[in-house]
This record gives sequence, structure tokens and C-alpha cells, in this order.
Amino acid sequence: MSRNWFTAIIGRLFWLLLACLIIGLALGQPAWALVVGLGIYLLHTLWQTRRLQHWLRTRPGEPPPEARGLWGSIFDDIYRLQRRDQRARGRLQAVIERIQTSTAALRDGVVMLDREGHLEWWNHSAEQLLGLRAPNDSGQHVHNLLRDPRFVEYFDKADYREPLNIPSPLSISTWLQYNITRYGNGERLILVRDVTRLHNLEQMRKDFVANVSHELRTPLTVLVGYLETMLDSEEGSNSRWLRPLNQMQQQASRMQSLLNDLLMLSRLETSDTRAEEKPVRIDLLLPDIRKDALALSGERQHEISLECHTSVALRGLETELRSAISNLVYNAVKYTQDGGQIQISWSQDEQGARLSVTDNGPGISPEHLSRLTERFYRVDSSRNSTTGGTGLGLAIVKHVLMRHQGELQISSTPGKGSTFTCVFPAARLLTES
Repeated sequence: MSRNWFTAIIGRLFWLLLACLIIGLALGQPAWALVVGLGIYLLHTLWQTRRLQHWLRTRPGEPPPEARGLWGSIFDDIYRLQRRDQRARGRLQAVIERIQTSTAALRDGVVMLDREGHLEWWNHSAEQLLGLRAPNDSGQHVHNLLRDPRFVEYFDKADYREPLNIPSPLSISTWLQYNITRYGNGERLILVRDVTRLHNLEQMRKDFVANVSHELRTPLTVLVGYLETMLDSEEGSNSRWLRPLNQMQQQASRMQSLLNDLLMLSRLETSDTRAEEKPVRIDLLLPDIRKDALALSGERQHEISLECHTSVALRGLETELRSAISNLVYNAVKYTQDGGQIQISWSQDEQGARLSVTDNGPGISPEHLSRLTERFYRVDSSRNSTTGGTGLGLAIVKHVLMRHQGELQISSTPGKGSTFTCVFPAARLLTES
């Protein structure tokens, strides 16, 4: 209540009591006159309060009842507040309707969930992509409508940094991409996009690479075989043909390595071999990989050390893990200067297990680190083949770690060396028993 209203009430009460007191003195009953005056004032106040309550309950949008004086001001002020609130609500409702209209026009599905995961609202595209039906599905939990185990795991894991691509619940030939965003007080917004065309293009690319790589292996093997035969023959020892034959054999061998890496990537991208996973003792693999790395180093005389701080087994595929670790170690040999130091370390902590390959080579500039796992990406702009690499080694490492729920961490300082670390989660580790 404002100060003016308080002053008006006190003033009206004062003049009423004064009048009652004068009348009571004239009648010889001042006390009873004051009691009657206060009773009349109280009854009038209760009557006006009842009118206010009746108006607010039964006719909130209509003009207030007629009243004079202080109560008339109260009715008018409340009515003005109601009108202002109605105008504000109208503006907000118009904004909400415009947002819903524009969202409904999107080709991507939009689904709003409360903090428990129950459906609150969705647009027309979500009905077409997910098969939602209003109003029957309103209030349903999202798990009751999207039951794909991959979506359930993605939703409950609450790690929405990367989108999820899975087949549509309506058709296995349609692929959908789910992006989940948190907002408000724990609510979630699901954006659903039809990525069938992109998925088909990606599948065509994978099939093309796999088929071309497979078809080139046979003629390339024949070519390498004839080159070796020519080099071993008397004609091959002729100084006139020795250099071109050696260059041809070198490039053919490099092409074979490239095709092998492409086929390995293709298998990693297309196959699902979780059922074939077995315990793998990384500490038993590392000595053989170190031995092969020393042979690769040869006359370059790298110093390669090995430290195994745990004998825990890792659940996975031995061939893939060996390939990933070998790529890291061989890269260190290729890109570290002659006589350089390379350290291989296998350890375990509370978060899981870590395999690190550290060298004291030339290092890598920070702008290249985020792209090292891309296919055919080379730090040197000239893309020369002096190191004999294919540009696919780290891409293979990335895919192998993804299939084992691992992560590749890269740290490097130009001029001081690099460290490549494979981090495996604790769920992948097996006890010695």
C-alpha cells in the first residue's frame, strides 16, 4: 500500500471517529458511539473487500465495480495493472506464436523436453521424421518413443559435443542426425536432421576407396614382382637401367603402403567386430614393436627406450591396437633426426591406461595439431615423400582409438619434440585374473 493510501485511510478513520465522538458526547454515550463508528467502518471495509474479491474471481477482464473515494482508487489502480499485464502477455504470446510458426516451418525436426526427458512440444517436421503424434505422445518420455539403444546411450550419457547419426525409427534406409542442447533449468532441445544423402555419399566414398584400393593391389603386385626380377637379373645390374628401376621399385613400394593403409581405414570404418574383442597385453606387444622400430631406424641409430609400469590387459583387437601403436612409433622414427631419442611408455592410473610415444624431434607448430589426424594431411606444405609416409598413419590411429573408446592427445613444442598419448578408459581394462 502506498503512502498516499495510508494517509487517506488514517484521515478517513480520524474524521469518522471524531464525528462519532461528538455525537456520543451529545448523547452522553461517547464509548458506544466510538464502537458503533468502528463497526460501521469495519463493515464498509469488509463489503468493499468482498466486492474486490468477487470482481477478481468472476470478472477479471471487465471494468471494476463503481466505488468512490479510496476504494475507487484501489479498483482503478488494480484495473490499470491488469490492462498493463494483459498487454505484456499479449506481446509475449505474439512472440511465442511467431517463434512456433517459424520453428514449425523448419525442415529439421525440433523437439522440446523437460528436465526429466518428457516431450513438451515438437514441430511438424519432427512428426514426419520421428513419427510423433499429437496429443497422444505429449508428456511421454523420449525413451518410450525413440528406443534405439544407441540413442538411449547417447541421451543418458549427456555428452552432446558430437551429434549422433543413426537410422530413422520409421525406415532403416533413412538416416537421421540428432543434436541435443541443454537450456533453461535442465530442459533439453533435440534437433533432428535428415542426413540420408550425406550418409549415402559417405558410403559411396568408402566403397569407392575400398574397391579401387583392392583392384589396384593385383596389378601393383605384378609390377613390383617384375621390377624385382629385372633388378636381380643381369640386365638390371646395367648402370643404364639401375637408377630408373630402383626409383620405380621405390615408388611402387610406396604405392603398396598407401593401398594397405587405405584398405585398413576402410575396414575400420565399415566393420563392427565387438564380438571378437579379447584381452590384449600391451606390455607384451611393445617389445616386438620396439624391435621393428630399431630395424626401421637402421643406420640412423635412434635411441628407443621402453617403460612398462603395468601388466593390465586391454579389451580390444590385437591387430588394430598393434597397428595404431606401430604407426605412432614408426612416425617418431621417421620424423626424428638421426641419433634422436624416442621413449615408449605404458602406464595405468585411476582414469584408465595411457600409452605415450615421446621424441625429441623438430616438433610441430600449434596450428597443425588439430588437423594431424586428417587423411593425407602433412605438416610440410611441399608434401614430399622423403620420409616415405602416406599421410594416413594418424588417421588410422584415430579410428582405432575411437573403436576402443579411446582418445588421442597430442602435445608438441617446436624445436623440442612431440608426445602422442593414447588414453583408454578404465572400462576397457581387465584385471590380471
